[in-house]
Amino acid sequence: QVQLVESGGGLVQAGGSLRLSCAASGRTFSNYFMAWFRQAPGKEREFVASIAWSGGVTYYPDVVKGRFTISRDNGKNTVYLQMNSLKPEDTAVYYCATSTKFIPRVEHVGYWGQGTQVTVSS
Repeated sequence: QVQLVESGGGLVQAGGSLRLSCAASGRTFSNYFMAWFRQAPGKEREFVASIAWSGGVTYYPDVVKGRFTISRDNGKNTVYLQMNSLKPEDTAVYYCATSTKFIPRVEHVGYWGQGTQVTVSS
């Protein structure tokens, strides 16, 4: 059984920052990519960042590039998402996930966390 537990969400003003954490347990993740997705009300789940667990190589879509940074601590089996210069349109539930693809779609996800709410006020 794989468990992913996110934390760090909350309410922040536009222009502010938050750091999300995702603690992984249950198996070795060295052969998997780790990713963050988000889902706003009434919208599809959207990919926002990924990282190769062993190599540290990262990828971001244009919508968050330059503002979000994904990182990992292999010793703690934890992945982070540092979010800076937040905008109201970043408001969503953020999900941690394991993936079989470096640039994943939802169908490439093996395991999901429970999600953490991020709300950015204007």
